[in-house]
Amino acid sequence: MVSLTELSNALGPHLVFHSGRQQPNRQLTGVHVSELEDPTPYLEGGELLLTTGMPLVRNDAAAGEYVARLRDKGILALGLGLGPWLEEVPVMVAEVCAAAGIDLLTVPDGVPFQNVSRAYWRLSARSGQADLMGSLGTQTALAQAAMRPDATTAVVRGLAQALGGWAAYLPADSGPSTFWPASAEGYIPPLRAETLRLNRSGTHSAATFEIHGQAVVEYSIGTSGRIHGFLAVGPGRTLTAADRQVILTVCTLLALKARQREVVSGASATLGAAVAKLVLHGHTEAARILAEDVGLQELPGRVRVLGLTVRGGENQGTLIRAASVLVPDAGLPPLPDYSATCLLRHEEESALYLVLPDSDMAAAGREPEPAGSTAAHPHLAGALSEPVPLGEAASVMPAVRRALRQAPPGSLVGTGSDSNTRAREWVKILQGHPRSDLVGTVTEYLRHRGHWENASRSLGVHRNSLRHRISLASSLLDADLDDPDVFAPLWMELRHYER
Repeated sequence: MVSLTELSNALGPHLVFHSGRQQPNRQLTGVHVSELEDPTPYLEGGELLLTTGMPLVRNDAAAGEYVARLRDKGILALGLGLGPWLEEVPVMVAEVCAAAGIDLLTVPDGVPFQNVSRAYWRLSARSGQADLMGSLGTQTALAQAAMRPDATTAVVRGLAQALGGWAAYLPADSGPSTFWPASAEGYIPPLRAETLRLNRSGTHSAATFEIHGQAVVEYSIGTSGRIHGFLAVGPGRTLTAADRQVILTVCTLLALKARQREVVSGASATLGAAVAKLVLHGHTEAARILAEDVGLQELPGRVRVLGLTVRGGENQGTLIRAASVLVPDAGLPPLPDYSATCLLRHEEESALYLVLPDSDMAAAGREPEPAGSTAAHPHLAGALSEPVPLGEAASVMPAVRRALRQAPPGSLVGTGSDSNTRAREWVKILQGHPRSDLVGTVTEYLRHRGHWENASRSLGVHRNSLRHRISLASSLLDADLDDPDVFAPLWMELRHYER
């Protein structure tokens, strides 16, 4: 843009500030010539208005009303062309202009107003070229920032600094937003609400609205018909053509990064599905080799298998997010939100199966989700296996399938029997005894099928010590360790504990 001072300096004696004083950095929106008593309907605000003074010569009252109208319209400056109507600036006009905050300038007699207009547009073109060169440098810096590991953060920060305001990127999947500077955090909640409202009315390429009294411009970031997120900027000033070019560059960079993440995520999901299929079909070693070769995370030692009902065409990520709020049966842990992390997924026969690390289940500890969170998936149900070594994941699949077929919508059911649950409680009781290694003692006793000599020899203790420990264990568990209904499930649970 062109400032009033730049224009005056360029014209020299042909456009002079009347008082010799000027307000610095006043940017003009244009130059307009009019002899109307009320030219404001044809003005937008921010202009230099040129007149020969015809509207000002009637009387002081008319001159005052004229200047008041210009003030209300937001005119920055009034240029009086001296000549047939005014030989000098009336004192009253100078006073009311000063009171209204309107700069008063004079154009000497004989100087065409067209000279002023031409000078303005010449400077404007030069300024636009400078802005373009500056924006090219900014765009180059932003493109380099997009190559960094923290590309989104770096690009958003660079844009905010270039505009002298704030910028924010909101992922469409409600993930964490990226914004700069830190003081812009207060804009995020109302920005999300406004974005949600706009999305309900359909996809938009750009929208302008107001938050906390500041104008905000928002752009959708998408590729191939899919919206990945939204870029919002609060420049705090009028955007120039160069500014808008920088913003469009950032939109393009963010779209490219989103597409790259989509491609990488798709490839990882495909590889993860292959590994999960191998695990669930009993080919554990092949699964480990494939996971290592393609750079997936190391496979967990102990896992649970989660089955979810699937209807045709449903997005797996959306389905898994909804599964995290299924109501678990008594004794089952709540499901963590695996939407972004679980790659070991295998879909078959209208069901999606996930191989989940048992350690993650134990550490879930989520707060209960509000009711109705699965409203978009009224048919959704889940079945969760007992924790087993990775190599035995295939063996629990029949039980998971059976439990999933019987699970009511909205619920997460288990696959273990009452004896499994009771056996886990027994192991916890044995673990909690402070004075003897009852877990190891009972394990060896059951391994040797109740043979005192062999069990005591394996443990390296006297047979009487072994008898005392087994008696103590039976008393703590209130169960006969020689009863098949006791030792069978307890032995299976102790085997899992050993691993």
